Amino acid sequence: MLPDKQFLIDLAHAKMPFGKYEGRFLIDLPEYYVVWYHSKGFPKGKLGDMLKQVYELKLNGLEDLIRNIKRQYPKK
Repeated sequence: MLPDKQFLIDLAHAKMPFGKYEGRFLIDLPEYYVVWYHSKGFPKGKLGDMLKQVYELKLNGLEDLIRNIKRQYPKK
């Protein structure tokens, strides 16, 4: 299932709410950290869904897609 437009806009502006990378945009998390979550298990809820999407984007080299969305749809 493909994510919807609003999910991608929200993802572009989402920041890590806790831990070593607290406050960093999810798309800017180091790849090894997202891979670690993939092997450990993503959190439940929207954060987990977003981290799963970040994993897929990084796996396919598509991080710039989210960075472009962030520029195109500035947070209000």
